[in-house]
Amino acid sequence: MENSMSRTARYYTGKFLLMGLLLLAMASCSPVKKLIKEPLREQGADYLFDNLKQNELKYDYFSAKFSASVKQNKSKNSFSGQIRIKKDSVIWISISPALGIEMARLLITNDSVKYMNRLDNTYFTGNLEYIETLIHRAFDYDMLQAFLTGNDFSFYENSTFRASIENREYKLVTTERRKLKKYLKQHQEISIPLQSIWLDPETFKISRVQITELNQGGRKLDGSYEYRLAEGQLVPQKLMFTLELHNTKNAIEVEYSKISTGDVLQFPFRIPEKYKPVEKF
Repeated sequence: MENSMSRTARYYTGKFLLMGLLLLAMASCSPVKKLIKEPLREQGADYLFDNLKQNELKYDYFSAKFSASVKQNKSKNSFSGQIRIKKDSVIWISISPALGIEMARLLITNDSVKYMNRLDNTYFTGNLEYIETLIHRAFDYDMLQAFLTGNDFSFYENSTFRASIENREYKLVTTERRKLKKYLKQHQEISIPLQSIWLDPETFKISRVQITELNQGGRKLDGSYEYRLAEGQLVPQKLMFTLELHNTKNAIEVEYSKISTGDVLQFPFRIPEKYKPVEKF
Protein backbone atom coordinates (compact mmCIF):
# COMPACT_ATOMS: atom_id res chain seq x y z
CA MET A 1 0.00 0.00 0.00
CA GLU A 2 1.25 3.44 -0.87
CA ASN A 3 2.24 5.34 2.26
CA SER A 4 0.67 8.67 3.14
CA MET A 5 3.92 10.64 2.65
CA SER A 6 4.13 9.42 -0.96
CA ARG A 7 0.56 10.48 -1.61
CA THR A 8 1.28 13.87 -0.04
CA ALA A 9 4.39 14.31 -2.14
CA ARG A 10 2.50 13.68 -5.36
CA TYR A 11 -0.33 15.94 -4.30
CA TYR A 12 1.96 18.87 -3.53
CA THR A 13 4.19 18.63 -6.55
CA GLY A 14 1.59 17.27 -8.91
CA LYS A 15 -1.92 18.37 -9.60
CA PHE A 16 -2.33 21.43 -7.46
CA LEU A 17 1.16 22.80 -8.05
CA LEU A 18 0.40 22.63 -11.77
CA MET A 19 -3.31 23.43 -11.61
CA GLY A 20 -2.59 26.46 -9.53
CA LEU A 21 0.19 27.19 -11.95
CA LEU A 22 2.70 25.69 -9.64
CA LEU A 23 1.37 27.85 -7.99
CA LEU A 24 5.15 29.85 -6.60
CA ALA A 25 12.61 38.70 -1.92
CA MET A 26 13.30 39.00 1.13
CA ALA A 27 15.58 42.11 1.38
CA SER A 28 16.51 44.69 3.95
CA CYS A 29 14.28 47.27 2.26
CA SER A 30 10.64 47.90 3.10
CA PRO A 31 7.89 46.72 0.73
CA VAL A 32 7.34 49.14 -2.13
CA LYS A 33 3.83 50.56 -1.93
CA LYS A 34 2.75 54.18 -2.27
CA LEU A 35 -0.66 55.61 -1.60
CA ILE A 36 -1.91 57.58 -4.57
CA LYS A 37 -4.12 60.41 -3.39
CA GLU A 38 -4.51 62.39 -6.60
CA PRO A 39 -6.95 61.18 -9.26
CA LEU A 40 -5.23 59.02 -11.85
CA ARG A 41 -4.76 60.45 -15.29
CA GLU A 42 -6.32 58.33 -18.00
CA GLN A 43 -3.78 56.69 -20.31
CA GLY A 44 -4.09 54.68 -23.49
CA ALA A 45 -3.50 50.94 -23.65
CA ASP A 46 -0.31 51.34 -25.68
CA TYR A 47 1.20 53.71 -23.10
CA LEU A 48 0.32 51.39 -20.21
CA PHE A 49 1.55 48.27 -21.97
CA ASP A 50 4.84 49.91 -22.94
CA ASN A 51 5.42 50.92 -19.30
CA LEU A 52 4.47 47.45 -18.12
CA LYS A 53 7.11 45.92 -20.38
CA GLN A 54 9.77 48.49 -19.43
CA ASN A 55 9.32 47.75 -15.73
CA GLU A 56 9.15 43.99 -15.88
CA LEU A 57 11.65 41.85 -13.98
CA LYS A 58 14.82 41.61 -16.07
CA TYR A 59 16.80 38.40 -15.72
CA ASP A 60 18.54 35.62 -17.59
CA TYR A 61 18.55 33.36 -14.53
CA PHE A 62 16.21 33.56 -11.54
CA SER A 63 16.52 31.65 -8.28
CA ALA A 64 14.80 31.77 -4.89
CA LYS A 65 13.90 29.77 -1.87
CA PHE A 66 10.17 29.63 -1.20
CA SER A 67 7.62 28.66 1.39
CA ALA A 68 4.08 27.90 0.32
CA SER A 69 0.69 27.07 1.77
CA VAL A 70 -2.08 25.32 -0.11
CA LYS A 71 -5.76 25.48 0.73
CA GLN A 72 -8.24 23.13 -0.89
CA ASN A 73 -11.76 23.48 0.45
CA LYS A 74 -11.29 23.07 4.22
CA SER A 75 -7.83 21.48 4.20
CA LYS A 76 -4.54 23.38 4.41
CA ASN A 77 -0.98 22.15 3.93
CA SER A 78 2.43 23.82 3.83
CA PHE A 79 5.75 23.02 2.20
CA SER A 80 8.97 24.73 1.11
CA GLY A 81 11.71 24.38 -1.46
CA GLN A 82 13.79 26.05 -4.14
CA ILE A 83 13.01 27.34 -7.63
CA ARG A 84 15.39 28.08 -10.50
CA ILE A 85 14.54 29.50 -13.91
CA LYS A 86 16.52 30.01 -17.09
CA LYS A 87 14.43 32.52 -18.98
CA ASP A 88 12.36 31.05 -21.83
CA SER A 89 14.07 27.70 -21.35
CA VAL A 90 13.88 25.78 -18.04
CA ILE A 91 11.95 25.84 -14.75
CA TRP A 92 13.40 23.65 -11.97
CA ILE A 93 11.62 23.13 -8.64
CA SER A 94 12.81 21.17 -5.60
CA ILE A 95 10.39 20.36 -2.78
CA SER A 96 11.85 19.88 0.71
CA PRO A 97 9.07 19.91 3.31
CA ALA A 98 11.11 19.20 6.43
CA LEU A 99 14.71 19.14 7.68
CA GLY A 100 16.01 20.11 4.24
CA ILE A 101 15.43 16.59 2.88
CA GLU A 102 14.26 16.72 -0.73
CA MET A 103 11.18 14.64 -1.43
CA ALA A 104 10.46 15.60 -5.05
CA ARG A 105 11.95 17.42 -8.02
CA LEU A 106 10.25 18.90 -11.08
CA LEU A 107 11.77 20.04 -14.39
CA ILE A 108 9.72 21.85 -17.03
CA THR A 109 10.96 22.99 -20.44
CA ASN A 110 9.20 24.43 -23.47
CA ASP A 111 8.03 20.97 -24.50
CA SER A 112 8.58 18.55 -21.62
CA VAL A 113 7.74 17.72 -18.00
CA LYS A 114 9.93 15.55 -15.75
CA TYR A 115 9.18 14.61 -12.16
CA MET A 116 10.93 12.53 -9.48
CA ASN A 117 9.37 11.31 -6.25
CA ARG A 118 12.20 10.42 -3.88
CA LEU A 119 9.87 8.93 -1.28
CA ASP A 120 8.64 6.05 -3.40
CA ASN A 121 11.49 5.96 -5.96
CA THR A 122 9.40 6.76 -9.04
CA TYR A 123 9.69 9.17 -11.95
CA PHE A 124 7.53 10.58 -14.73
CA THR A 125 8.56 11.96 -18.13
CA GLY A 126 6.14 13.48 -20.62
CA ASN A 127 5.30 16.58 -22.64
CA LEU A 128 3.34 19.72 -21.81
CA GLU A 129 0.15 18.07 -23.02
CA TYR A 130 0.18 16.25 -19.68
CA ILE A 131 -0.35 19.56 -17.86
CA GLU A 132 -3.19 20.35 -20.24
CA THR A 133 -4.90 17.09 -19.24
CA LEU A 134 -4.67 18.12 -15.58
CA ILE A 135 -6.13 21.61 -16.02
CA HIS A 136 -8.34 20.78 -19.04
CA ARG A 137 -7.25 23.63 -21.26
CA ALA A 138 -4.37 24.87 -23.43
CA PHE A 139 -1.30 25.71 -21.38
CA ASP A 140 2.31 26.53 -22.19
CA TYR A 141 5.69 27.27 -20.64
CA ASP A 142 5.38 31.01 -21.26
CA MET A 143 2.26 31.24 -19.06
CA LEU A 144 3.88 29.40 -16.16
CA GLN A 145 7.08 31.43 -16.31
CA ALA A 146 5.12 34.70 -16.29
CA PHE A 147 3.03 33.73 -13.28
CA LEU A 148 6.10 32.72 -11.28
CA THR A 149 7.98 35.99 -11.90
CA GLY A 150 5.19 38.61 -11.89
CA ASN A 151 5.73 39.41 -15.56
CA ASP A 152 3.34 39.47 -18.51
CA PHE A 153 3.26 36.67 -21.09
CA SER A 154 6.23 37.20 -23.42
CA PHE A 155 5.11 35.73 -26.72
CA TYR A 156 1.43 36.72 -27.00
CA GLU A 157 -0.03 39.50 -29.13
CA ASN A 158 -0.72 42.74 -27.29
CA SER A 159 -2.69 44.87 -29.75
CA THR A 160 -6.19 44.25 -28.43
CA PHE A 161 -6.04 45.59 -24.86
CA ARG A 162 -8.55 48.12 -23.55
CA ALA A 163 -7.43 50.54 -20.83
CA SER A 164 -9.39 51.85 -17.85
CA ILE A 165 -8.99 52.91 -14.20
CA GLU A 166 -10.27 50.80 -11.31
CA ASN A 167 -9.70 51.28 -7.57
CA ARG A 168 -6.81 53.72 -8.09
CA GLU A 169 -4.99 51.36 -10.42
CA TYR A 170 -4.70 51.07 -14.17
CA LYS A 171 -6.45 48.10 -15.75
CA LEU A 172 -5.86 46.38 -19.07
CA VAL A 173 -8.42 43.92 -20.46
CA THR A 174 -8.38 41.70 -23.54
CA THR A 175 -10.30 38.70 -24.84
CA GLU A 176 -8.90 35.79 -26.82
CA ARG A 177 -5.30 36.94 -26.60
CA ARG A 178 -3.41 34.71 -28.99
CA LYS A 179 0.01 33.14 -29.09
CA LEU A 180 2.27 34.67 -31.73
CA LYS A 181 2.42 32.25 -34.63
CA LYS A 182 6.20 32.12 -34.79
CA TYR A 183 6.27 30.81 -31.20
CA LEU A 184 3.62 28.13 -31.61
CA LYS A 185 5.09 24.76 -30.73
CA GLN A 186 2.00 22.80 -31.73
CA HIS A 187 -0.37 22.83 -34.67
CA GLN A 188 -3.38 24.14 -32.77
CA GLU A 189 -3.59 27.83 -31.91
CA ILE A 190 -3.36 28.80 -28.24
CA SER A 191 -5.50 31.63 -26.89
CA ILE A 192 -6.50 33.01 -23.48
CA PRO A 193 -10.25 33.63 -22.90
CA LEU A 194 -10.58 36.86 -20.88
CA GLN A 195 -7.48 38.37 -19.30
CA SER A 196 -7.42 41.35 -16.95
CA ILE A 197 -4.22 42.98 -15.67
CA TRP A 198 -4.08 45.61 -12.90
CA LEU A 199 -1.01 47.88 -12.77
CA ASP A 200 0.40 49.87 -9.87
CA PRO A 201 0.29 53.50 -11.14
CA GLU A 202 3.68 54.31 -9.59
CA THR A 203 5.72 51.28 -10.64
CA PHE A 204 3.66 49.82 -13.51
CA LYS A 205 4.25 46.40 -11.98
CA ILE A 206 1.46 43.84 -12.17
CA SER A 207 -0.43 43.94 -8.87
CA ARG A 208 -3.14 41.52 -9.95
CA VAL A 209 -3.97 39.31 -12.92
CA GLN A 210 -7.17 37.42 -13.66
CA ILE A 211 -8.06 34.89 -16.35
CA THR A 212 -11.73 33.97 -16.71
CA GLU A 213 -13.52 31.47 -18.91
CA LEU A 214 -16.66 33.09 -20.26
CA ASN A 215 -18.80 29.97 -20.56
CA GLN A 216 -21.32 29.08 -17.86
CA GLY A 217 -19.52 27.46 -14.95
CA GLY A 218 -16.15 28.50 -16.41
CA ARG A 219 -13.05 28.59 -14.26
CA LYS A 220 -11.40 31.70 -12.88
CA LEU A 221 -7.76 32.14 -11.93
CA ASP A 222 -7.01 35.20 -9.81
CA GLY A 223 -3.45 36.12 -8.84
CA SER A 224 -1.93 39.01 -6.89
CA TYR A 225 1.63 40.12 -6.11
CA GLU A 226 3.61 42.04 -3.52
CA TYR A 227 7.09 43.32 -4.37
CA ARG A 228 10.35 44.29 -2.71
CA LEU A 229 13.40 46.09 -4.02
CA ALA A 230 16.36 43.74 -4.49
CA GLU A 231 19.39 43.81 -6.75
CA GLY A 232 18.31 47.15 -8.14
CA GLN A 233 14.82 46.16 -9.31
CA LEU A 234 11.42 45.21 -7.95
CA VAL A 235 11.10 41.48 -7.45
CA PRO A 236 8.01 39.52 -6.34
CA GLN A 237 8.00 38.69 -2.64
CA LYS A 238 4.54 37.21 -2.25
CA LEU A 239 2.41 35.47 -4.86
CA MET A 240 -1.20 34.60 -4.10
CA PHE A 241 -3.41 32.61 -6.45
CA THR A 242 -6.94 31.26 -6.25
CA LEU A 243 -8.48 28.87 -8.75
CA GLU A 244 -12.25 28.59 -8.79
CA LEU A 245 -13.97 25.83 -10.71
CA HIS A 246 -17.43 24.37 -10.31
CA ASN A 247 -18.11 24.36 -6.55
CA THR A 248 -14.49 24.23 -5.41
CA LYS A 249 -11.95 26.92 -4.60
CA ASN A 250 -8.25 26.18 -4.37
CA ALA A 251 -5.68 28.70 -3.15
CA ILE A 252 -1.90 28.81 -2.95
CA GLU A 253 0.24 31.49 -1.31
CA VAL A 254 3.98 31.57 -1.99
CA GLU A 255 6.64 33.70 -0.37
CA TYR A 256 10.06 33.99 -1.99
CA SER A 257 13.28 34.59 -0.08
CA LYS A 258 16.94 34.90 -1.05
CA ILE A 259 16.16 35.91 -4.63
CA SER A 260 18.98 36.16 -7.14
CA THR A 261 18.82 37.26 -10.77
CA GLY A 262 22.51 37.32 -11.61
CA ASP A 263 24.12 33.92 -11.07
CA VAL A 264 24.40 31.33 -13.82
CA LEU A 265 22.51 28.27 -12.57
CA GLN A 266 22.57 24.52 -12.98
CA PHE A 267 19.43 22.39 -13.30
CA PRO A 268 20.42 18.90 -12.16
CA PHE A 269 17.93 16.16 -12.90
CA ARG A 270 19.42 12.68 -12.92
CA ILE A 271 17.02 9.78 -12.46
CA PRO A 272 18.58 6.94 -10.43
CA GLU A 273 18.57 3.54 -12.13
CA LYS A 274 16.47 1.97 -9.36
CA TYR A 275 13.58 4.41 -9.89
CA LYS A 276 10.49 3.04 -11.64
CA PRO A 277 8.53 4.97 -14.30
CA VAL A 278 4.90 5.95 -13.69
CA GLU A 279 2.28 7.10 -16.20
CA LYS A 280 1.03 10.01 -14.08
CA PHE A 281 1.67 11.81 -10.81
